[in-house]
Amino acid sequence: MLQIHRDSRSVEDLPYELVERKGVGHPDTMCDAMAERMSRYYSQHCLKEFGGVAHHWFDKVTLYGGGADIDYGRGEITAPYRVKVFGKGAYRVGSTEIPVQDIMFRAASDVLSQVTTGFDPSKHLVVELGIVDHHGSGRGVSRYQPQSVADLVKVRSGGLVSNDTNLLHGFAPLSRLENLVQGLEHLINGSDFKQRHPDSGWDVKVFGSRRGDKFSLVVNMPFLAAHIESMDQYWARKAVIQQELNEFIQGLGIADYELLMNATDRNGRPYLTALGSVADTGDVGVVGRGNRVNGLITPMRPMSIEAPAGKNPLDHTGKIYNVMAMRLAQQVHEKCGGATQVHIFTSKEAPLESPDEVVVTAPDPDEAMVAALVEEAIANTGELTVELIEKGITLW
Repeated sequence: MLQIHRDSRSVEDLPYELVERKGVGHPDTMCDAMAERMSRYYSQHCLKEFGGVAHHWFDKVTLYGGGADIDYGRGEITAPYRVKVFGKGAYRVGSTEIPVQDIMFRAASDVLSQVTTGFDPSKHLVVELGIVDHHGSGRGVSRYQPQSVADLVKVRSGGLVSNDTNLLHGFAPLSRLENLVQGLEHLINGSDFKQRHPDSGWDVKVFGSRRGDKFSLVVNMPFLAAHIESMDQYWARKAVIQQELNEFIQGLGIADYELLMNATDRNGRPYLTALGSVADTGDVGVVGRGNRVNGLITPMRPMSIEAPAGKNPLDHTGKIYNVMAMRLAQQVHEKCGGATQVHIFTSKEAPLESPDEVVVTAPDPDEAMVAALVEEAIANTGELTVELIEKGITLW
């Protein structure tokens, strides 16, 4: 099952590197967050009411944005955001109904209220369900039509098998460019920044490249239209924020760089939104089209295309092993040093405690230590499930 390899190559050794992050107000990231919140709230409801979790997956959430009336000094939503939830799940346990519509609406409402400014769910949100309780080949009714609480899976119950065939990856540490791209988005969408700049929007996208030690950065960040009275004010506010971004970049020790902010305004069009996202004006988001589990899009790295958000936290290894691979890579890096990669492959119906393959690559791995870390992680999949449900893990 476990293979350990020695390799000292690092992404920092490449002459060219590309990294991207879609911020929390980007429609794709919104969908990841909503899907995961839906799974958490559904699981929490089941645990509270029945003591176990009904099988489900809500990882096909889409958002098609609303309409807005936007001009200098004005930004109003004229048509609501529409969220469609496609997936499978139980609507009742025996004769006791699970309020799926209410759970999905509350999850979407909570997310969108956190990553926009002025979002009013009662006016700005419609949630439509495409969730079915149909059965797959060879599945009994307990899968999506549980007849009693005895049909539900209890957390930490053990003996579960993988719901799918999955290939997952993790790596550590982040490169200078990866830290920079992620740090810029976290800065702009952080609470302190929003207090200093209440006119800043949330649909932040950061793209970075590195050629040798020269960095190039593109940052897109909308302003809230109601706060911007003219093009001159827009330019002035952009200059203030760009200066703060420059200070942040330089504080990370990056000296040779170029920064382009809001490329669209080169044509004389200010980047304005009503609530802080292009979802205000009809843009579409879909789960799995944005950041990977570590919060980045990293084409120069091994990268799984698995979309973990919204998947069942009990037995879907596309979710559980995705987090596990990332954490294992960080642990091995901290213990053994150097650039570390972890790859996990599992087949459908394989026991969660026995994935088909785990491959760890590091420059100088302590094999006994690595084996112990892997064994401990795999043995504690149940605890990871509990963390996903109770505390939540950011998967974007």
